[in-house]
Amino acid sequence: MRITLLFHILFSLMSAAAFCQQATITGKVISSTDKNPIEGAKVFLQNTSVSTLTDARGKYTISDIDSGEYDLGVFYYGSKSQLIRITIKSGNNIQNFEMEEIRQVLDEVKIDGNKEQNLGVRRLNGVEGAGIYEAKKNEVILLSNITANLSTNNSRQIYSEVPGLNIWESDGAGLQLGIGARGLDPNRTSNFNVRQNGYDISADALGYPESYYTPPAEAVEKIEVVRGAASLQYGTQFGGLLNFIMKKGPESKPFELTARQTVGSYGFWNTFVSAGGTKQKINYYTFYQHKQGNGWRPNSGFDLNMAYGSLTYTSLQRLSITFQYSFMQYIAQQPGGLTDAYFEENPRQSIRERNWFQVNWNLMAIVLDYKISDNLYVNIRNFGLLGGRDAVGNLQRIDRVDNGGPRDLFVDDFHNFGNETRLLYRYKAFKQPSVLLTGLRFYHGLTDRKQGVGSDSSDADFKFNNPRQPDGSDYDFPGENISVFAENIFNVNEKFSLTPGVRVEYIKTIADGYYQDKVLVPDPETGLAVDSTFYVDEYRDRKRVFLFAGVGLSYKASDDLEWYANFSQNYRSINFNDIRVDNPNLTVDENISDERGFNSDMGIRGSKNSLFNYDVSLFYLQYNDRIGNILKVDDETFRIYRYRTNVADSRHFGFESFGEIDLLKMVKPESSSGLNIFGNLSFIHATYIHTDNPAIKGNMVELVPEWNFKTGISFNHKNFRLSYQYSYTSDQFSDATNAVQTPSAVEGIIPAYQVMDIGLSYAYKWAMVEMGINNLTNEMYFTRRATGYPGPGIIPSDGRAFYLTLSGKF
Repeated sequence: MRITLLFHILFSLMSAAAFCQQATITGKVISSTDKNPIEGAKVFLQNTSVSTLTDARGKYTISDIDSGEYDLGVFYYGSKSQLIRITIKSGNNIQNFEMEEIRQVLDEVKIDGNKEQNLGVRRLNGVEGAGIYEAKKNEVILLSNITANLSTNNSRQIYSEVPGLNIWESDGAGLQLGIGARGLDPNRTSNFNVRQNGYDISADALGYPESYYTPPAEAVEKIEVVRGAASLQYGTQFGGLLNFIMKKGPESKPFELTARQTVGSYGFWNTFVSAGGTKQKINYYTFYQHKQGNGWRPNSGFDLNMAYGSLTYTSLQRLSITFQYSFMQYIAQQPGGLTDAYFEENPRQSIRERNWFQVNWNLMAIVLDYKISDNLYVNIRNFGLLGGRDAVGNLQRIDRVDNGGPRDLFVDDFHNFGNETRLLYRYKAFKQPSVLLTGLRFYHGLTDRKQGVGSDSSDADFKFNNPRQPDGSDYDFPGENISVFAENIFNVNEKFSLTPGVRVEYIKTIADGYYQDKVLVPDPETGLAVDSTFYVDEYRDRKRVFLFAGVGLSYKASDDLEWYANFSQNYRSINFNDIRVDNPNLTVDENISDERGFNSDMGIRGSKNSLFNYDVSLFYLQYNDRIGNILKVDDETFRIYRYRTNVADSRHFGFESFGEIDLLKMVKPESSSGLNIFGNLSFIHATYIHTDNPAIKGNMVELVPEWNFKTGISFNHKNFRLSYQYSYTSDQFSDATNAVQTPSAVEGIIPAYQVMDIGLSYAYKWAMVEMGINNLTNEMYFTRRATGYPGPGIIPSDGRAFYLTLSGKF
């Protein structure tokens, strides 16, 4: 807190003493018809290179300009452009705009339909909110522009326009999200820093960064995806940032109610109700969701309840305070994995009926935004998590029949809290506007993990047979993280910018507890070797401090064309599964260590209003001391087992490309219809290098499909939209030894697969109907071989499924 106070004093003095003649223009752009804010409108000073885009609340800021007379303009596709002459004085100048639709007579439904004709993906501005994204590869997914099965968080459809993602499709209900990028493990999106409205939502961002909670797509406004260069601002993960921005209440009315009801195949039922609005200085938004279903396979039923509330108080347009609370609870039966033979015989079968999983999540946040001066802005995020996840079942090899008996039980409780304070300072350097972002982060995580023997029943019983001293292990994993970071945009001239950054990390992780071990001792009566069980106390304390750096380059040849390049170092600490886990399918190296490396990319991107959008780039990722699984043979029993350790360094390189175009708008800009075509293609070549293990040297890195291709087409006319999507993913290995097939089915090839989806929607006044078919051709495929839950073995993806959604807005 002393450091934060020092930042406040330092930058306040700087802003008061320097650039006293600088001016700032702020304002809001809204629709003249319904008074709703307009996002993505371009506000610019004519005959200069100065421009910006409005945010989700229609607000914009143009800073660091000299006093004088200017022509201030605003442009938004489908609306009449405006250009006014204004006199700018030092300090803050307010100028609002009301945009008029090009077509003079439009009812409310037609206006909404016109807005939906925007392309589905946009880019983050160089500075947006309390973040710097200049020269960083990023995508922003606009959920309102996607025709998809939002009730199941269908990730294949939602993330279809983000190139290079490997998506695990082992959860047809959308209870959990599993995506990886550039050859990183998709398991519960643990290689991304996953956030909601800018704060952490994973189990333990420090030691167990797996995401059991995923915000429902029906309540999400947009999803921000920033690749590995996000490490300097958001944490050192190799994957980068995944940030869910939740919806807010409309600013033009005090109350609005939305109700959505979805039914689907295999007993699927989803109810979603939200309410929001603005009353004087208070904006609020809340929702409740319930969904249940039987699942595509036997023994895969689920029941989920989720709720969310957000309340924002804004005072004098300089200060806003937001309180948010998220709740999730679900229980799901898990049908277990399959061997290769079982999958070929019938992928819908289940040979486990006693496996269960449950999650409880309570996420709280208080966010403060304060504009100290026209040039200085502070954002303070306080957040905390009280949650847990429990799993019970038979984790023995899937090629062995479950004959009953006690089950394996895992119980985790999470108690985390943190603070992240950011200061954004705008100033001039070399007569060019510059932006400095500094931040301080404190995070404390505590995970209580117990493993042992559970009941021998078939129901969802999450109690240990020996609750006082679980038979497997009992650990506390406290940890602390203190980080200081800074990035600065230096505009060398009107077209070229340089953005260096640094981050200092202090990490402390502790493992304190015991585990059960067994040794062979001679029986005093028979003389034969028998198991002798005893408990081993263990305490580990690890501290490390390190410095990371990065730099970004951007050259904006025009408003529609940008060349960019970026280099950023990355780091990933070992997590609790890497330190101590009791899994009959896995043995962990006691000397396992952290992973380090870097991301680099360079590319070209651009967009033209709502007509086209593209991004083509090359990337190189260096991953040192990569943790992975290899097969080893026990010297005494000659049993083959999986061994988790630092297997080698790995090298990943390839390209990621994306393009989208509205053909009808290109031919006839005034058309009220649209025909959008998109495609993304990525190639990743990832191999193991620098290793003394001959079994993996030169092998392909696991969970890395070399080719990933998605394309789609959507047609919209007024209130009707029809979409089709095709996805192809090439084959991939599941372990570092590149095993093709093993009896346990934990290792082996994940064959190439292709999937097609179609959807349509129609809106009439306050009502809308949506329907579609996922996996149109009923492809039998799988994307994952699990080592433990929800397997072990092959986890089949869902076959063909239908859905129908009715919604109303009042």
